[in-house]
Amino acid sequence: MTPVPVMAYELLVSLRPLLTAEASAEAPGCGAEPGDLEQAVWLRLLERLGSDGPPPDPPDWLRRAVRTEARRTRRRARRETALTGDPADTGHDPERLVLAAARRRALRDAARRLPGRCPRLIEALLSPRDPTYREIAGELGISQGSLGPERSRCLGCLRRLLTPEVAGR
Repeated sequence: MTPVPVMAYELLVSLRPLLTAEASAEAPGCGAEPGDLEQAVWLRLLERLGSDGPPPDPPDWLRRAVRTEARRTRRRARRETALTGDPADTGHDPERLVLAAARRRALRDAARRLPGRCPRLIEALLSPRDPTYREIAGELGISQGSLGPERSRCLGCLRRLLTPEVAGR
């Protein structure tokens, strides 16, 4: 950035009281500190002086710049969300994914060792397409009314089968 000429320095000095007053008036409405608004407007003014020269009506430009910065601050505050957890905890932790896959594999392996229709019933219940009871009953060739008791019996068998495996770990 080019150095600020003497005329620009005089402009900055003359605008300081107006900027302080405008920033103090706008800051509470946008949730910012007056000093932050002042700093942002000074930066915009210096950028403008370096590229386009001084504004034709500096006080008017300054008032509009303060309001623009206040609006920007309000919009930014609306877009930001509170951090409620650990930012590194995205649920895509490789270790967690591997452990979850191992648990699903162990569950499916145990379900295949169940007696009777239980392996097919448990597989249907674990299906990612999430079939309805009517669809599961049709697939297994049993009535929808007997699916609930059958499910309870199969889950009880699965629980008994998994208990020694879980205790052994």
